[in-house]
Amino acid sequence: MTAPEETAELPGRTLIEQGAPVAGSMSRAAATVVFDPSAALVQVDASLAACLRTAATEAAVAPVPRERVRAGAALAFAVEYAATQHRAGRPARSDGWFAARPGSRPAADELAEAVVAAARRSADERRVRHLGYLLAEAACSPDLDAEVAGRALRLADDLSWRRLGLLAAVGRRDRVPLPMAPLPDEPRGWSEWGAREDVADLQRAGLLDPPLTAPRPGSTVPRLRAADLRLTRRGVLLHRLLALDLLHEDAVAEALAALGLPRS
Repeated sequence: MTAPEETAELPGRTLIEQGAPVAGSMSRAAATVVFDPSAALVQVDASLAACLRTAATEAAVAPVPRERVRAGAALAFAVEYAATQHRAGRPARSDGWFAARPGSRPAADELAEAVVAAARRSADERRVRHLGYLLAEAACSPDLDAEVAGRALRLADDLSWRRLGLLAAVGRRDRVPLPMAPLPDEPRGWSEWGAREDVADLQRAGLLDPPLTAPRPGSTVPRLRAADLRLTRRGVLLHRLLALDLLHEDAVAEALAALGLPRS
């Protein structure tokens, strides 16, 4: 049996290929990058590829078929993002991220396992792409330690697709101005009410400024405008690690439209 034939039968490789319903046709190419790099058209760092092989092999035994699809897709998206960074001259970190630690596994392996678990839980499969991006972005960000990356993933785990769209909209506000119209405090429609609650939840989570403030008796709080929103430092971290600059414009437009605010 030849080497390509041997790798084709590996359960981890099969898992990444099974991500195609979410990640599309590039899943097969991503599996080749990870399990047979000599046959791949693009490359990722060997240490990252080893980390992804471990994560894929461990996730291949997941009992729920659709969870395996999401796990494979998250790893395929991590390969896609990492290959893009590799071509752009952003190397994988060399600060011990991929090295075993005393009494513990490498930080890269722990984060990969956590990202795969988050992807498996994500019934809204649109989020899976950006979970994979988080794994790859952390792998080339030596300024972020394991605790910070883990914190970002825990925060991301609570973000719906619309909340990601809202964070992306605020994050690109310097390029695409946000509407100046005030946000309704008590929208009548359920969809607008839910979107307004999403903004409030992002403020409560410390991802958006200004923070929520309770009005003092007899005082009047100015109505919040979308144009007033800013990413906090915590919001900047999530925006960066989830690569929300790459969130499709349609998702941003949809999130703002749910607030009843057309794009400026």
